[in-house]
Amino acid sequence: MISLPENRISRKALIVWRISGALGTLFVWVPAAFVAVLSRIFGWPLWIPATLCLIALTATVFMVLVLPPLRWKRWRYEVREQEIELQYGIFVIRRSLVPMARIQHVETFQGPILRRYGLSTVMVSTAATIHEIPAVEEEEAESLRMKISRLARVAEDDV
Repeated sequence: MISLPENRISRKALIVWRISGALGTLFVWVPAAFVAVLSRIFGWPLWIPATLCLIALTATVFMVLVLPPLRWKRWRYEVREQEIELQYGIFVIRRSLVPMARIQHVETFQGPILRRYGLSTVMVSTAATIHEIPAVEEEEAESLRMKISRLARVAEDDV
């Protein structure tokens, strides 16, 4: 039996996911504030903006404080000679095996928030899907990219 993946993503992922969660909840706060202003102008009942603000606050707490540690705790990966194993999820844990022979190309991605914290996402493409290993330290991401690329070429030569 294959053991569980041993490698974890960077702990800095918590900060990145918290920032992303906070930015994402702006899409809840802006309409709530707009309705609050309209309720003052038109004399709507106070419970309408209060309810929307409560919903926005709940979403913010969940996206910023609850979700990132749960995601980080579950995220694991391992690169083996024949496959890459990924484990992720929050309530439903998903484990995926990506055969090296199926990998077409590997790349790293770094948005502005990831760059600020020295992290990258490794993206592994097959004919059907793209698999990601998020929030890996830059040096490790580059090393993973090269290792997966090398192993994929070896697997392709063996076929």
